[in-house]
Amino acid sequence: MPHSASAKKRHRQNLRDRERNRQVKSVIKTSIRKVLEAVSAGDTDLAREQLRAAAKTADRAAAKGTIHRNRAARIKSRLSARVKGVSGAAAPAAKGRKTTTA
Repeated sequence: MPHSASAKKRHRQNLRDRERNRQVKSVIKTSIRKVLEAVSAGDTDLAREQLRAAAKTADRAAAKGTIHRNRAARIKSRLSARVKGVSGAAAPAAKGRKTTTA
């Protein structure tokens, strides 16, 4: 346990910040889950709407430093690929890989 006044204050700040970060991360996970549920249900319009909300949440968390900006970008990229896949648009082949038909 902290002994000095400054260490006690820092401990209080850490506890408060940890709780806030946990809440934000929970909201991000919930928004991701909503997108994936809409995709699995095949509801394109709802999936796009939920994707916008998830991207906004991830960007806001990255701007405040709760998550890394690359993680926010990764979340958005993966979700947008899923939404694009359900909308009927063919996903482009990965760079550097040749598709073979047998």
